Amino acid sequence: MHLDRRTALRVLAGLAVPALVGPLAGCGLPYDGRRLTIAAGVGAGVYYRLGGTLAAIWSEQLGATPEVLTTAGSVDNLDRLAAGTADVAFSQVDTAAERLAVDAPDDPRSPRALARIYDDAVHVVVRRDSPARRLVDLRGLAVAVGTPISGYYEIARRLLRTAGIDPDHGVEVRQLGLADSIAALRDGTVDAFFWSGGLPTSGITDLAAAQPIRLLDLTDVLEDVRKAYPVYSPGTVPASAYGIGEPVATLFVRNFLLVPAGTDVDLAAALVQTMFAGQARLAAASPAALTIDARSAIGTQPVPLHPGAERFYRGGKVA
Repeated sequence: MHLDRRTALRVLAGLAVPALVGPLAGCGLPYDGRRLTIAAGVGAGVYYRLGGTLAAIWSEQLGATPEVLTTAGSVDNLDRLAAGTADVAFSQVDTAAERLAVDAPDDPRSPRALARIYDDAVHVVVRRDSPARRLVDLRGLAVAVGTPISGYYEIARRLLRTAGIDPDHGVEVRQLGLADSIAALRDGTVDAFFWSGGLPTSGITDLAAAQPIRLLDLTDVLEDVRKAYPVYSPGTVPASAYGIGEPVATLFVRNFLLVPAGTDVDLAAALVQTMFAGQARLAAASPAALTIDARSAIGTQPVPLHPGAERFYRGGKVA
């Protein structure tokens, strides 16, 4: 169930972050040998980096045997969660909310949130010498928009439509994942690519080191796209990111760590607790994880918290 404002305030009042590591102390390895499949993301993205670190934390602290899957992103991850081929998945809020809307209320494989972990920034990347300055300037150009099973594919289409560009015919569409998009921009076979990921995304950092790039500023479409899709938030990519030289207005998208609704309550609580206990390691894996915080983690609406996660945030003991 959702936490209403009054309940959320009670939860926050009871949080004591320095004590997060306490309940599991001395309990040994409660999930020794428990297989745990994590649907992460592309190898150059933040999901995959954090997934690998979470796997190490859960192995060391819980005794689990995790496997981190390279995937196409949010849609792919939710498909795997629904099919029972993943136990934990990363997903953007918009993709998770759409899946939740079509699931039966009592479906044990329907997604439930362990935590809001960090926010993605939408990137529209071009070479620095590109004449494109706004989304509308992409009309007629070759543009990589992601693959249909990635979370940012639909974001790209929504943004193009908002800019007055038919996403099927107004640009030369290339359905490429991040690594292929980076390679295509570098060799000149695309003029721009879309991406939604944490700041910084390592693959784009590497690209910027090899070739000067810019990010398109989305100021002129932000108001309209947020009216149509209020799950998105306005934000700014700092001038220091990727050596772009000046801040860029963009959209931010909340990211969640999800499990199926039928996940054991004790296991879900333990996954959340050990995640917070290992927050410093997550931040070392990616600066995006610096924003992982117990007080913002409950902000998973419209996706309900899993009961195990809710119990943890209420300060309940983890067995």
